[in-house]
Amino acid sequence: MTGDGRPRVAIVGGGIAGLSLAHTLLKSVDVDVVVFERSPRAGGNIRTEVRDGYTCEWGPNGFLDSSPPTLDLVRELGLGDRLQVGDDSARRRYIVRGLRLHEVPTGPVSLLRSGLLSWPAKARLAWEPFAASRPAGDETIHAFAARRIGGEAADMLIDPMVSGVFGGDAHALSLRACFPAMWQMETDHGGLVRALVARRKRSRDKANGIGAPTGRLTSFAGGLDVLVRTLADRLGHVVRTSAGVEAVVRTGTGAYRLLCEDGRTEVADAVVMAGGSAQTARIVRDFDRPLAAVLDEMPTASMVVACLGFSESQLPRPLDGFGYLIPRIEGLRTLGCVWDSIVFPGRAPKGHVLMRVMMGGASDPTAVTLDDDRVLAVVRKDLRTILGIDSAPSFVRLIRHRTGIPQYTVGHRDRVATAEARLARHPGLFLAGNAYRGVSINACIADARNFGIARLQNLRGSEAAPALGARPLI
Repeated sequence: MTGDGRPRVAIVGGGIAGLSLAHTLLKSVDVDVVVFERSPRAGGNIRTEVRDGYTCEWGPNGFLDSSPPTLDLVRELGLGDRLQVGDDSARRRYIVRGLRLHEVPTGPVSLLRSGLLSWPAKARLAWEPFAASRPAGDETIHAFAARRIGGEAADMLIDPMVSGVFGGDAHALSLRACFPAMWQMETDHGGLVRALVARRKRSRDKANGIGAPTGRLTSFAGGLDVLVRTLADRLGHVVRTSAGVEAVVRTGTGAYRLLCEDGRTEVADAVVMAGGSAQTARIVRDFDRPLAAVLDEMPTASMVVACLGFSESQLPRPLDGFGYLIPRIEGLRTLGCVWDSIVFPGRAPKGHVLMRVMMGGASDPTAVTLDDDRVLAVVRKDLRTILGIDSAPSFVRLIRHRTGIPQYTVGHRDRVATAEARLARHPGLFLAGNAYRGVSINACIADARNFGIARLQNLRGSEAAPALGARPLI
């Protein structure tokens, strides 16, 4: 409780989840908020570097513009005129098969003409309405896809998509946790074809019909860093960088004491743990060991990102799309490549291109330990194989994420439920961030917007607590 009687909310973690939650609380409720961020800068893995005329993203390179909470936040920050929508050519995407690029089919005709799947695999797709029913219990993404559309399509279409989104292994990740909408489609309609037919009926009079993307990839002129820097600047003194939290303990009054790494002690009526699950487990371990144990069961996938610049004259073929993904059965070590300066023009000097090659993930955890020369050698070998690029890049920036993308493996929803049950024992302690309910920027922002003021009404020892419900978050 602050001197003026307002409840105090501490947010541990200054990534997009923590920053957007702080922004939402301050505009919606009469509370005092402080954000503790261990690193010298806020923003987490959203970080943009401009070097030698190349605009390099450390983590995600954009968000889909179909999420209202994200667009609302952009408008509130006055960033609408700085949005940069991905170029139309980026709708063209490729998957590697037989060490060649094959454009991802966008409809039945292009699927029939595509060399991405064999004719038996294409025929198997037609049997999707008659696929076996869902088995009991949680199901992996690959098992779901193989059951509904066949093993070859699962390997060639679904496996690389999972690598691209999660850096994950489709044989280990939970369908319901990772793609709840797809799980719901089967639940509601009994199959994917039936679900798509129902969707066509609903969208018959709309421009975006069946097969249309759910949004356009969007960023900002200057990179995604614009979003987190603007948020941090707007929050001002609310955000404390180089301010790690070592532990959280409960006081006799029901408040929480945060033990900071610099030796200071802070007190808050509520604490939102908005960092990674491993970081949160370390902080709460002495306070609630069963909670820490379940958080320890939530893995992440490390990743190496190679930002490479080439002169257009070095390329055997023009880059004409978003990039490509590589199924694991192709036997290459890199996961795929995004043609960043094609997706977002202006991110490379004139006459040059910028591409980002991803390597590592759940299926290749040792990649992050390779030295720079070895990483570059692997990346160049795969680029030579797929694109025929023999020349050395004129620009190189290697980025390592040792604690990378959360992996929602089978049983993830049960683990989150177990963690929430433990939190029910500690009124005023909450979990937020991409480790639990969605890994994307949109998911983190939506989670913050939907956090629910009612969840903060149980602050003990606070006469002002009922006032927290006076104004809705959304």
